[in-house]
Amino acid sequence: MSTIEPPEEINTHPKDNLSNEKDFSNPSPIDSTSPTEGDRPTQEDISGRTSVLSAPPIAAKGPIILVETAFLASTSSLIWLINYYFPLGPLLRLFFPVPIALVYMRWNLRSAWMAALTSGLLLSVLMGPTRSILFIMPFGLLGVLLGWLWRRGASWNTSMLMGTLIGSFGFFFRIWLASILLGEDLWVYLTTQMTELADWIFLRLGWLAKPNLYIVQGLAVVMVILNNLIYLFAVHLAASVLLERLGNPIPPPPRWVRVLLDEE
Repeated sequence: MSTIEPPEEINTHPKDNLSNEKDFSNPSPIDSTSPTEGDRPTQEDISGRTSVLSAPPIAAKGPIILVETAFLASTSSLIWLINYYFPLGPLLRLFFPVPIALVYMRWNLRSAWMAALTSGLLLSVLMGPTRSILFIMPFGLLGVLLGWLWRRGASWNTSMLMGTLIGSFGFFFRIWLASILLGEDLWVYLTTQMTELADWIFLRLGWLAKPNLYIVQGLAVVMVILNNLIYLFAVHLAASVLLERLGNPIPPPPRWVRVLLDEE
């Protein structure tokens, strides 16, 4: 006689039955479209994203540097161009190296060299490569040097001395380049002019001796150095007034300059 097994116990509790079945009308919080617990951003991630969005990009100053470098380079070239065709005496010559020095003071060495080379390229297109070389040497190099010294707070005596050396070297470089292009030795012409000046000085002093060639050449070198020293002093005076108004002042003048200017 076969035994009859008791029927399986059926859970008649309604809540238990509903818990075993999936409710398709109300999807569970964990869905394919909803982020899981690991995917949900924490407070640290949200604050990190906010700081990244609020912080300016690293290369935000790049376009400003390029625009200012191009503008000041074109300004320096334009001053040279105007002074060449419409010379106004020594007025515009004072500002030849100032725009390039301003680029260095506002940004860095790379921008200053870019400004000097851009000025040379622009003048090469407008006036030819010879004029552009005469601008770069010495005024382009002088602008980079003055910007480097002024940004580091060098005294006027130091910057004027080093600038005088660069300017004197640039003068002899121009004499050498012009002599090659013209096929004549311009140093002989300069020596002749200095001989006449030495004769006049000797005559005024009552000396009957004729000046020696080495004395004449030494006098020519001294006059070149003195001329560049006076030029650098005038450049410092013009830059101290102009750059202070532009918000990039150069180091203050020494005491003897302030006495000359009656500032004390």
